Amino acid sequence: MTVGARTSDVKNPDLAREGEDLIEWSAREMPVLLMIRERFEQEKPLRDLRVSACLHVTSETANLMLTLKAGGADIALCASNPLSTNDSVAAALAHTFAIKTFAIKGEDNDTYYAHISAALDHGPNFTMDDGADLVTMLHRERNDGLPGVLGGTEETTTGVVRLRAMAERGVLAYPIIAVNEADTKHMFDNRYGTGQSTLDGIIRATNVLLAGKTFVVAGYGWCGRGLASRAKGHGADVVVTEVDPVKALEAAMDGFRVLPMREAAPVGDIFVTVTGDVNVLDRGHFERMKDGAILANSGHFNSEINLRALDELAAEVRAVRPMVQQYRMSDGRRLHVLGEGRLINLAAADGHPAAVMDMSFANQALSLEHLARNHGRLERRVYDVPEEIDAEVARLKLRAMGVSIDTLTEEQVRYLDSWEEGT
Repeated sequence: MTVGARTSDVKNPDLAREGEDLIEWSAREMPVLLMIRERFEQEKPLRDLRVSACLHVTSETANLMLTLKAGGADIALCASNPLSTNDSVAAALAHTFAIKTFAIKGEDNDTYYAHISAALDHGPNFTMDDGADLVTMLHRERNDGLPGVLGGTEETTTGVVRLRAMAERGVLAYPIIAVNEADTKHMFDNRYGTGQSTLDGIIRATNVLLAGKTFVVAGYGWCGRGLASRAKGHGADVVVTEVDPVKALEAAMDGFRVLPMREAAPVGDIFVTVTGDVNVLDRGHFERMKDGAILANSGHFNSEINLRALDELAAEVRAVRPMVQQYRMSDGRRLHVLGEGRLINLAAADGHPAAVMDMSFANQALSLEHLARNHGRLERRVYDVPEEIDAEVARLKLRAMGVSIDTLTEEQVRYLDSWEEGT
């Protein structure tokens, strides 16, 4: 597909009014971002800076884009996953708020990458990515645009892994802040957001009862922790699979059964991958799964379930519900893949609740402001979110929630700074 010189490419401009309502609804749950937007409106810290963003095009993302625009930024936005776009939100961004938007839910692979290229046609000074597809294209195919790029941000674990690999190999051309590494991002967005929204997507797609099911969680990082605890809260018997001995030990001490995936495969009713790796559910696992097993992924890319191997094993593949593909094996067993193996919380549901995205996107906005002010002093590598930004996001969230906390007395500060006193 060729996007050409169009300033936007969305499914239907007539959906814009519906999108405005969704954006306004999310804003009610995003007070931190709104406080930042009010300051940005006055100070214009991003004045005349061009930003190319590759993010899930949701109502929460729209509020981030409006915050950046209030700060003076000129923005082009594309989707970071073919199934994660809300078409009405995309229409509102393009036609109500005049933000260049290239995103259509269900777009094919060619269109997906054409949209990323269109966002790069914007000639960015800064990039904002979720999974590093935009940054990768910029370095591989569109490196003519690299001289104008001063810095960038990355939203998710998968993207951070890719960017750190680029930095280690000396090919990363500009500094990038890993928003995913902020405590106010991964401890809340990854845990509470992924935990709730993944179950939401599974239930919407299947209408299955989780209580009494054996629910297998592949990976016990922040996303896996949140997913396991929420599945347990629904009454599921939760099994965790891991390759990291420390995380496996933590899962066991949190009260979950820990098994190798080969042993979990025959007993699981529902499998969810949240590792950021490839072929976590593989041919040998499919061959051992029970009839009716449900397979879903909440990692960024659709590589965690080996769909090619599953296609080869299947005698028949057919859609049995929206977002549910049934793979019938030659022995009659039926395995069900949700959302084409893509992010089930966005493919079949609305993604993370706005209240947690409030903190994640506050980190995005403040990190971009930090880059705008300090890019000349930064090296071409991946940085964590500065501690003062992380703390400020937490303070603003507590203020919005009406929660007060203690402060250290002068005596306590002196004690913590000293070494002389002991027992």
